[in-house]
Amino acid sequence: MALIVQKFGGTSVANTDNIKNVARRVKSEVEKGNQVVVVVSAMSGTTDQLIKWVNAVSSLNTKEEEAEHDVVVSSGEQVTSGLLALALRAIDVPAISMQAWQLPFYSDDMFRKARIEDIETGALTDALNKGLVVVVPGFQGITRSKRVTTLGRGGSDTSGVALAAALKAERCDIYTDVEGVYTSDPRVVTKARKLRKIAYEEMMEMASLGAKVLQLRSVEMAMKHKVRVQVLSSFSDKPGTLLVDEEEVMERRLITGVTYSRGEAQVTVTGIPDKPGIAAEIFGPLADAEINVDMIVQNISEASGNEKFTDMTFTVGKTDLDKALSSLKALKDKLKYRELITNDQVAKVSVVGVGMRSHAGLAQKMFKTLAEKGINIHVISTSEIKISVLISEEYLELALRALHTAYGLDEK
Repeated sequence: MALIVQKFGGTSVANTDNIKNVARRVKSEVEKGNQVVVVVSAMSGTTDQLIKWVNAVSSLNTKEEEAEHDVVVSSGEQVTSGLLALALRAIDVPAISMQAWQLPFYSDDMFRKARIEDIETGALTDALNKGLVVVVPGFQGITRSKRVTTLGRGGSDTSGVALAAALKAERCDIYTDVEGVYTSDPRVVTKARKLRKIAYEEMMEMASLGAKVLQLRSVEMAMKHKVRVQVLSSFSDKPGTLLVDEEEVMERRLITGVTYSRGEAQVTVTGIPDKPGIAAEIFGPLADAEINVDMIVQNISEASGNEKFTDMTFTVGKTDLDKALSSLKALKDKLKYRELITNDQVAKVSVVGVGMRSHAGLAQKMFKTLAEKGINIHVISTSEIKISVLISEEYLELALRALHTAYGLDEK
């Protein structure tokens, strides 16, 4: 008998017919002789509606108000967990729903974006040993002082992986509306291939660079606790993609995937004094404003008399652009920059693969491929297993398809 954690996303439980379909999938796993814990998201669209209601009555100016936000917003998963338990019982599968406070599923008190601290599994294990399927709402936790918390967007994936780690489950199956992890977005790159296996580290890079199959925190947790994660579709019986250690990926690929993000905006601060500490003076206030800065490049200095000046270019999320500009404008007298130049019609394209560690020339192939298509690169950033470039958004689809072909990823 194996212990399996199954996690179903919002589209998988979007309505009662889908919930009945999920119940049948759970029953199929039970009939194999396995113990099953199910983690569910809210029904598709529910969380957005709950947030709208909260925002209609509160500006959430205090921590106490944020705590009440989590009480409201976490209720979507509670509804789904109860409905699925009922649907399972309707097809003769003994089931019980257990909320975060009943486990308990402990988190810190950073409401709206809480971090998991500990999961007590005694009550859950007792229910499993009685032959019950346990349905747990994802996305929610509870503080030591018994206040409900939410784990932030995509938190249900993290809940599922965390439960699998705490229970030492054989694997965590994450059901969504895609059949697995692809070499690129199949809606854009028609020749994209589904991967049988992918290394945790590669999936982390792809998740952080725009691939929306899995939430980044869930991949980080899976890698840390060596949880085998399988990504499958709720609407298909085809095999999915398994997240594993790098050593288990038998298909040795130089490049695993090409991914992208449209949510970038480029900011250039021109004519700033080229002196020690200037970067800290720019990025410190942005960090204080909780603005995440991604790609950064400092241009070659120019001189005027005895003074040297430089330009600093970086990217922020499009949703943070106005806030970033406000912060920088407030620093104009201190930074003494010439002007601020922005561009929100850009996209980030990245190639990812563990083969970069040991093979030269992969970056050159990317730059050459884009040049041959007449695509100009604005900014470049790299890590051990990825190369990212910022390009004009109008060339995004062309770049994705060209790079996918250039690295030999097209479906055979």
